[in-house]
Amino acid sequence: MKALEGIKVLDFTHVQSGPTCTQLLGWFGADVIKVERPGVGDATRKQLVDVPGADSLYFTMLNHNKRSIELNSKDSVGKKNSNTVNSRM
Repeated sequence: MKALEGIKVLDFTHVQSGPTCTQLLGWFGADVIKVERPGVGDATRKQLVDVPGADSLYFTMLNHNKRSIELNSKDSVGKKNSNTVNSRM
């Protein structure tokens, strides 16, 4: 059994330090769900792309042990969906 098994984490972070932190939580057993902007995703998906049409290695290295959802937390439907996801955690 891992230390954080059974813990769910919503990851609203991006770029370097936040994704690294939530990656560590995932390594310790937490179920990490990365929340990304609809149609855009995390900015690092397209940074330093080495294989055309694929997510960048940089993004993959920081997020390989996470699930992802798209959620616009700035509109009313997105806020409602965010609250629904949060209440199920």
